Amino acid sequence: MKKKTNTGLKIISLNRKASFNYFLIDLFEAGIVLRGSEIKSIRLGKINIADSYAIEKNREIFLINCHIPIYKNASSENHDPYSERKLLLNKKEINKLIGKVNEDGFSLIPTKMYFRKGKAKIEIAVAKGKKKYDKRNVKKTRDWNREKAKYFRKSS
Repeated sequence: MKKKTNTGLKIISLNRKASFNYFLIDLFEAGIVLRGSEIKSIRLGKINIADSYAIEKNREIFLINCHIPIYKNASSENHDPYSERKLLLNKKEINKLIGKVNEDGFSLIPTKMYFRKGKAKIEIAVAKGKKKYDKRNVKKTRDWNREKAKYFRKSS
């Protein structure tokens, strides 16, 4: 009997800058409230979550500055590309996120957006911003590992 290798996960968008600019403390999976033209645009793979973040309003979590471009084939019922989008989380998770964000220096940053079993999901990270010297240290170790790999390739 064949084993199933597909987990039903299709990644749409990654926020590669998140791990470079922030220390990712905790990860949460959230659903996202979308309109019809938004989901069609997302299914085409045209979404940008690089500069987006999440905030708390009235005990709910909203995604801000996430760019979903206008779907060309939609009629007059099209959406605003930069509108706020509500995230679907449990009360327990919302309370945990609000508690973390109220601490000094923590933010909610989306790390990736994907489809799980046909539903759009977004992964939110509780993150703390890195200082300039932390970023330099990451670049330094990355460059050193690249040079080390190049040296070993040449020697063997």
